[in-house]
Amino acid sequence: MMTDPVADMLTRIRNANAIGSASVSMPASRLRVSIAEVLKEEGFVSSYSVEEGKPSSTLTLELKYGIDGERVIRGIDRVSRPGCRVYRGVDELQPVLRGQGIHVISTPKGVISDRKARELRVGGEVLARVF
Repeated sequence: MMTDPVADMLTRIRNANAIGSASVSMPASRLRVSIAEVLKEEGFVSSYSVEEGKPSSTLTLELKYGIDGERVIRGIDRVSRPGCRVYRGVDELQPVLRGQGIHVISTPKGVISDRKARELRVGGEVLARVF
């Protein structure tokens, strides 16, 4: 049994990115799909798809690389953990690497990036940091 599916997702992305894999697959959930949507909107992944299946659906992310093969995702970390949740208000959200990275935040308006959270003036649980 998996106790932290978000950490599992981030680890799979980190490992696939480290070996230069074009895509990475994992079991799908609504939270994972929401995180994938944020990564796509912010330009860290090319695309994602959800394939229906039995007993569970599969989420596949197409990782993005530069012209010379440099990684777009330089680092991806879990911030809030099951044993130690991290919450931030809108005034406490600081840019990652002077705006080159993002925080993925779970808010009452859904899972969004820190840029969008500042725009909507809403805080929430900081799930991950991507740079």
